[in-house]
Amino acid sequence: MTKRIIYFTLAAYALMVLTMACGKRQQKNTHSYSFTIDVINGYTPVKNQGLGRTCWIYAMLATIETDRITLGDSVNLSADYTVRRLMEEQYNRAVLTGGTEKVWDSGTAPDLLRLIDLYGAMPFNSYCSSKQTDDSAADSHSLAAKTMAIARKAINSKADPEKYFSLLSTLLDSSLGSLPPHVYMLGAQYTPEEFGRSVALSSDYEALTSFAHHHYNTYVDLELPDNRHHNMFFNVTLDSLVCRIRQAVTKGYGVCWEGDISEPGFSFRRGVAVMPKDSPTPTDMLRKKEFLCRHTTDDHCMAIIGMAHDKQGQTFYIMKNSWGRSNAHKGLIYMSEDYLRMKTIAIVTKRDR
Repeated sequence: MTKRIIYFTLAAYALMVLTMACGKRQQKNTHSYSFTIDVINGYTPVKNQGLGRTCWIYAMLATIETDRITLGDSVNLSADYTVRRLMEEQYNRAVLTGGTEKVWDSGTAPDLLRLIDLYGAMPFNSYCSSKQTDDSAADSHSLAAKTMAIARKAINSKADPEKYFSLLSTLLDSSLGSLPPHVYMLGAQYTPEEFGRSVALSSDYEALTSFAHHHYNTYVDLELPDNRHHNMFFNVTLDSLVCRIRQAVTKGYGVCWEGDISEPGFSFRRGVAVMPKDSPTPTDMLRKKEFLCRHTTDDHCMAIIGMAHDKQGQTFYIMKNSWGRSNAHKGLIYMSEDYLRMKTIAIVTKRDR
């Protein structure tokens, strides 16, 4: 994503806003919340994406993991493997376009499915630069900049991309670790491509959005800075979008949520996302206005893994985040339905067959 907030735990909680990373400055909210869980689906340990813009990778992988757990086939997937393939792919494109296309670590959730289709996947334990789930991952933002620097060497020398690929491999090995050639699981050996096909196919998933500046019930090329591959999103009414989220969670499936976290009521430390009390009721027309005026922006991705309610009976959605476990809910965030209705950009979930 284009912006995000990085949280570190030292002696106390401190906040640092990172330019061009997921999120924007937040204000303190002192209201106290307690929740009763209504649905909680299976999920793997919360991870930490570190100093990068790869929330779309972590959130979509988390969605797939929840789906596999529901199907009785638990997997814990490697984000580092996808980051490596992303860097390699974008290095080649940067060189072959003469630098017109740059190397980025940001993207949208459907990009993860495309990368699995092309390059497969690996389990977390097979390829991970950090074996501790709460340790920060490699700095993918810096890695993208270093990959682009190598691409510029090839561009300036008018060389075949292969000439400098060994230099790129050395960089990726030092940052992410050496890439194993195979995946070993339950006594069987797989290529990454075979393993990827066994856990997820892009055709099993659908990307949905809800914005009234496009016709409903049509596929739209959503106007997002990170939608460089022009992923198509099926546009539905807001009520239909929320209904799909509820249906997926109730059936035990994950939902990859993509949206805005700039509201004052979004607090990672406290693990809540709520709209101000005087906020207008979210409607299709209000969402359209907020998006077109860029008050609702594409900041961050998380996986929806459950539902809960507070003391007043208000519905909340349980989000698995990727900033580590150092918050009030061990890395999870409880998002109110009003917040979800107002600030959702898009979702990716299992097709409703």
